[in-house]
Amino acid sequence: MKKIILSAIIVVFLVILFAVLGFVGTYNSLQVADETINSNWAQVENQLKRRNDLIPNLVSTVKGYAAHEKEVFTNIAEARSKLSGAMSSNDVKAVSQSSGELNSALSRLLLVVERYPELKADKSFLALQDELAGTENRLAVARKDYNDSVKTLNSRIRTFPTSIIASIAGIKARDYFEIEEGEEATPKVEF
Repeated sequence: MKKIILSAIIVVFLVILFAVLGFVGTYNSLQVADETINSNWAQVENQLKRRNDLIPNLVSTVKGYAAHEKEVFTNIAEARSKLSGAMSSNDVKAVSQSSGELNSALSRLLLVVERYPELKADKSFLALQDELAGTENRLAVARKDYNDSVKTLNSRIRTFPTSIIASIAGIKARDYFEIEEGEEATPKVEF
């Protein structure tokens, strides 16, 4: 009789131990996934800031050639300001929307450049354009990494029993960095 009771206690203890270890393992992996998203978001913000820092140099180069295109320059300044404000709020949707507005303003700037062949040959403009293109590529990679990590976390949170552990830990589904409607098509600008 004592052996049966001892065996039952051992079995109950092992079941509880495995349940606790499973909970702790899942909790820790959710924390790692959440932190990965935070890290990837920081990379998106770094690239957006880099792009924001390059734009004034690009604008000032173009201004020398196209001083009468004030509306384009004003739109870029407003879009940059809006993006900076959105980045400080850590709101993915607001950052995504304001980034789209800045992309649109930059497209209009590049269309202005089309009208000035001497600007297209300017070395500083070409260097800035290359820097901006490189930044856009890094930004695309950072957005992809961020969205991949969001997908991983959101997928895990939607599964049972991880959803219970996530709600206990206070981990919620995160928003994807999505482009705004109408931004899917890349503007065609030939240099």
